[in-house]
Amino acid sequence: MSIERMIRALAGTLVLTSLLLSVYVSKYWLWLAAFVGANLLQSSLTRWCLAESILRKVLKRPAREGEGCGV
Repeated sequence: MSIERMIRALAGTLVLTSLLLSVYVSKYWLWLAAFVGANLLQSSLTRWCLAESILRKVLKRPAREGEGCGV
């Protein structure tokens, strides 16, 4: 699986989890969804993604030309 697909899966999972937790636990979990959305917007503008940097270090994969955050 590519880094781009992992980031999309991670973002989707975090948003859906945040929505479920906001319904059943506390509305403050919506801040997690807002953070994920802000990070996706920021990465589309700057072409830098924190999740990508972390995944590359954990998986020990070098960055390739033209690969972005998956946005």
